Amino acid sequence: MLLLTFIFGFLILVLVDWFSRAGRLMRKIPGPPSWPIIGNCLHFAVTPVKLFPVMRAFTKKYGHLYQIHGLNSRFVNISSPEDIEKIMSSPQYNFKKMPYSFIVPWLGDGLLVSNSSKWQHRRKLLTKAFHFNILKKFTETFKSSATSFLKRVDQESIKEKTDVLAFISPTALRIMCETAMGLTMVEDSPAMKKYFDAIFKIGECFAVRVSKLWLHNEVFFNNSNVGKNQKKLLVDLHEFTTNVINDRRKTLDNTDAKYENNNDETYDVSHKLAMLDLLLENEKMGLITSEGIREEVDTFMFEGFDTTSLTLTYMILALANEPEVQDKIHEEMQRIFGDSERMPTVEELNEMKYFENCIKEVMRLYPAAPLIVRHLLNDTELSGYTVPGGTDCFIHIYDMHRRADLYPDPTRFDPDRFLPENNTNRNPYTYVPFSAGQRNCIGQKFAMLELKILMSSLLRKYHLDPVTKISDVIFKFDIVLRTQYPIYVKFRPRK
Repeated sequence: MLLLTFIFGFLILVLVDWFSRAGRLMRKIPGPPSWPIIGNCLHFAVTPVKLFPVMRAFTKKYGHLYQIHGLNSRFVNISSPEDIEKIMSSPQYNFKKMPYSFIVPWLGDGLLVSNSSKWQHRRKLLTKAFHFNILKKFTETFKSSATSFLKRVDQESIKEKTDVLAFISPTALRIMCETAMGLTMVEDSPAMKKYFDAIFKIGECFAVRVSKLWLHNEVFFNNSNVGKNQKKLLVDLHEFTTNVINDRRKTLDNTDAKYENNNDETYDVSHKLAMLDLLLENEKMGLITSEGIREEVDTFMFEGFDTTSLTLTYMILALANEPEVQDKIHEEMQRIFGDSERMPTVEELNEMKYFENCIKEVMRLYPAAPLIVRHLLNDTELSGYTVPGGTDCFIHIYDMHRRADLYPDPTRFDPDRFLPENNTNRNPYTYVPFSAGQRNCIGQKFAMLELKILMSSLLRKYHLDPVTKISDVIFKFDIVLRTQYPIYVKFRPRK
């Protein structure tokens, strides 16, 4: 009887939504045909590997604004720079809801997920940890890690092929731990491997939940096999970050490190510059709780290492398949360094103009975050249509970055797209690999420094030979841009 009451009540809600003003407005927007009550649920009740091309096909067929719905949920999908600029540039569209609510059990209410005053407080607090003066200090850690990385590459170069993501992830996580967390991490340790495995698997749980609308319900999800599996993975993820926090807390308790509350947006540069140190110091001042610290550590461990690992992987893939581009990068390095094997200075990194354009082109083709979402609290005009408040807006960065009218021959790797003369009339919101506006990526300068130092060091000593071809790559729906199969490359020492 209780189940029947629930079903009847739910059907009433769906019907009310269908005949409401919001329902009528949504039906004016182009989109795939739907079924009564369940809407487009069946379109998305597929595997993550099949879901990725489904979304690409919808954009191609219905244009750069289309709607989908299911049960009593409404979604609008956009991939035009004008619409994206409207959403990203205004504080009124900063609100996040679904699907970010699905990762709250993992990341809590941290910077990626939080809204309103809490997000503003955390953003202001954490911005100090990414001040340029601090990033310059981090370059020494980047260089040290690059040296260790090259030693691993030297050992790896005897192999016919290397799984790039699996190989590069330990270095990226080590860098995140030593900079943002202030801890030395042993690469390829059992704890690290366990953490990698949990991150990859929880992304799969997220993808399944997003694609199956009935799993959006907390009760249904928690009692599903996917929900039960996620619960186990969360134990491993939180165990790793809790140990990171506790280890750093003990270290600081045994030192005299004190932080000055000055007004230049930096803090005590004579000591460790870890973001975690800043959080722990603010905990003492009552500005953040221990739970809040773990939220931000979970968030930055994921965002700071996983997205960087993926970008490095796609850069190696792209350049391995573009030998002429590799040669041009090497020529630029030769002009800057000659035969010297020393690590680059910050000033020399800024001289790598062609190389920087290559990085930008990689992030255009392979944005680590291919999709971001905003919840529209009020009616919003997009591409001439009124999107009702209460709708979730899916911003398809991947699709926009591959629009032929914005980037001619969009799948071709062409770093010259980012030459100043080719950017003059381009809307800045046609290229948003780090998002944009107030909720842009707080660590984008950190990431660019890491990418430049690691990759420039690699390309000066090694040639990348393709094993995986671009045509072999199959993407799947996930929190980030993941592939169905590993990407392989051969590292060949330069003579």
